[in-house]
Amino acid sequence: MSQPAARAEAAAPRNTPPEATPGATAAAPDAEPLPAADTRLLWGIALGQTIGWGTLYYAFPLFGAPLEAELGWSRAAFNAGLTLALLVSGLAAIPVGRMVDRSGGRRMLAWGAGAGAVLLLGWAATSSLPVFWGIWLLMGLAHAASLWAPAMAVVVAMARDPARTITGITFVTGFTATIFTPLTALLIEGLGWRGALLALAALQAVVVPLTLWLLPAEGGRTSTAPRPGFSLWRAVRRPAFLQIAACLGALSFISIGLTAHLIPLLRERGLAEPMVILIVSLQGPFTVAARALLFALGPLVTMRDVGRLATLLTPCAMLVLAVAPPALLPFLLYALLWAMADGLMTIVRAAGVAEILGREAYGTITGALTMVSLLPRTLAPLAIALLWEGFGGYGPVPWLLAGLGCVAAAAFFRAAKPG
Repeated sequence: MSQPAARAEAAAPRNTPPEATPGATAAAPDAEPLPAADTRLLWGIALGQTIGWGTLYYAFPLFGAPLEAELGWSRAAFNAGLTLALLVSGLAAIPVGRMVDRSGGRRMLAWGAGAGAVLLLGWAATSSLPVFWGIWLLMGLAHAASLWAPAMAVVVAMARDPARTITGITFVTGFTATIFTPLTALLIEGLGWRGALLALAALQAVVVPLTLWLLPAEGGRTSTAPRPGFSLWRAVRRPAFLQIAACLGALSFISIGLTAHLIPLLRERGLAEPMVILIVSLQGPFTVAARALLFALGPLVTMRDVGRLATLLTPCAMLVLAVAPPALLPFLLYALLWAMADGLMTIVRAAGVAEILGREAYGTITGALTMVSLLPRTLAPLAIALLWEGFGGYGPVPWLLAGLGCVAAAAFFRAAKPG
């Protein structure tokens, strides 16, 4: 089987005839390029997601130190902003998913991107902690409307070859942290934190015309629209759904927690600032390398295989983080293991969920998965900040994350059993 055909089959639900699924016609040779419409969709989503995640998410932790120093906020109070955003985005996930399934998500992605730019401007103008919290509460709506889940629902609904399109998107977005971590650090150093936010807002505003220009207009019923009689309640009670939800919830806590706290954790471990930025920035290249390996394996693996590998790598990475001495090589090993795990799971969250749970009501189902993982996602930044304050450092945090990684692996292995 050719690689495109294998990837398309992986993204299709079981017991679905190949001819009934978009992308399943890609039994053509590997060298055949994506259809022009899919290529345009790929770049529209990839550019929007790279900029959106970079400005509305990955930049967040770098503003902690300057805000704490200038405004006197505690680390827990600052991280509560991201917690509020994650809470709201989780609550909005199901209605957003339903809207994408029924009528598409092009305008929603553009609206969310524009709202994010406006809210960054508001953050730059405030010195009030309650106003900051209010801004990030609204930022949760921008996250829900513009970041990963609705974007992947658009791809699954619109692409002729969704699996290859998703994988192509992840190659581009894999460099988000590599680009935006040093870029944001340079902006803060050169412009101050308020000036840096203004620059990020201007960059985020570019996503709106890009989305409207590159994404095709929707028309009529989407390919993931639920059939009459579909019941979300029945869908979420399936054992495979609950097991995937447990896996993604544990991984979300790890990912969100590390995003908010990895930089101060590495500083606390005695690493020099250039080394800290290097380790964080290398996640992008390491992630892309893992996806290149996935391409090379081609039809030898399914999304189930990829998920098993990724969930096993996660606790290994956290254990290295827990015991590594303050030297470059051990932390490079941590960065490699975690980047491989996180990068592969990004694809599994999109194509793997479709493989295991099916494509009907894909946006609604993935919205439900987001909502189920709401508690660990929202608790992670604040919980780790409270652990830091309670223990006087990050000492127990990597061990907690390693335990959660084991939970994620066990849950995914159960969900991935053929049945």
